[in-house]
Amino acid sequence: MSTGALPARGPLNVVLVEDEPRLRELLVRAVTDMGFVAAGASSAEEALRILENQPQHIAILDLNLPGMSGMELFERIHEQWPATRVIILTGFGDLESAKRAIHLDVVEFLTKPCHLGELEVALDRARRRICQPEPTPLHTPDAALPPGPDDSPRTLDELERQHILEALARNRGNRTATAAELGISLRTLYYRLTEYQKQGFSVD
Repeated sequence: MSTGALPARGPLNVVLVEDEPRLRELLVRAVTDMGFVAAGASSAEEALRILENQPQHIAILDLNLPGMSGMELFERIHEQWPATRVIILTGFGDLESAKRAIHLDVVEFLTKPCHLGELEVALDRARRRICQPEPTPLHTPDAALPPGPDDSPRTLDELERQHILEALARNRGNRTATAAELGISLRTLYYRLTEYQKQGFSVD
């Protein structure tokens, strides 16, 4: 069992737990192409054997697995390998699962079908958490707003942007938690953040 921080030099180790063989193979190749050392597991039990043999920096978990569920595996990882960052990638998700995952400090809760770009963003966030476990506080979104007479939003769009970026800062950049707080879908949140990024606002 490893409870300390994992070395973050060189490529990070990723275990990808997915019971569908073709999807697992595709994702392992994609994650490898993103610069990680990826290993696939078809079940939670196989993933635990991999973790016991070689602690992993990141675990990507499906929730609907044969035998032990993905959420049970997440809880085991959280208890035994707290330095391992977890990303949920599943077609089987509900509000309770999302709430539990947020409580366990999930990096991101992604639903299938998922664009590889979304997975890459989640992996990059996990990498930054590992390499900088105690990040400096996020900038306050108000500082990025166009200056007005009283530095307050002047349009509905500005008000919405400030509301979303403040929620993102409160949730330390966690998109899943931010979407849950705002009561919007992850896809809507990603769309809004992409637009804000194009406008020059920081969304990290």
